[in-house]
Amino acid sequence: MPDLHLGTWVKSSGNESVEIMAAAGFDFVVIDLEHAFPTVYPHIVTAAGRGVAPLVRVPDHGASMIQRVLDAGAAGVLVPHVDDAAQAAAVAAAVRFPPHGTRGSGGTSRAAQWGLLDRAEYQRFGNSEALCIAQLESRTAMANAAEILAVPGVSAGFVGAADLALDTGLSANDPELQGMVDAALAASQAAGKPIGWAVGSNPAAARKAFERGFDFVVMGNDLSMLAETAHSLVADVG
Repeated sequence: MPDLHLGTWVKSSGNESVEIMAAAGFDFVVIDLEHAFPTVYPHIVTAAGRGVAPLVRVPDHGASMIQRVLDAGAAGVLVPHVDDAAQAAAVAAAVRFPPHGTRGSGGTSRAAQWGLLDRAEYQRFGNSEALCIAQLESRTAMANAAEILAVPGVSAGFVGAADLALDTGLSANDPELQGMVDAALAASQAAGKPIGWAVGSNPAAARKAFERGFDFVVMGNDLSMLAETAHSLVADVG
């Protein structure tokens, strides 16, 4: 598993975003197909070339999209709205090759070095190292966190705080919601699998997340960073 620690979302289509995030020192980027339309393939190539792990948040549980981004060379996928063990098993199967899953062989894809990589190694990476990260972002998912994280082929969990607040109708600081988050942290520890969290462009919040026990944090995104800096510059001029 790549050494995930601190990452950021990439929502724009400009490769400069990925280069800037790599130069800034982020460990990974998450190319966001759920809430944006970035150009995935060039972003994956740029990130990998800069030594940054390229993850892709796919828009849904569709196996065809999961296969495409993995064969493009993504280090793994974040899959939104995984609510129970059955859904977790289905998305894990889309990531893994038989007999561990249902992913088809793309032996001439970029992930297989266009046919130059030994097929056994291509399949070994897909089964052992490609990341399948289940997003937990509903009351149901949080209740099922232990079962989801126990599914073979699921590499890690990721708490989607914004959608969790929407689903539950609870504020971010509500004790009930915080209790759900603590339970998910405990479930990840029991399963021996990492768990992640997202924050805005707020280093203090990122530090707090690590102190709380999260293994990796996604902080901010490329376009919000640009917007925040632009507004700040204009406001500072007066």
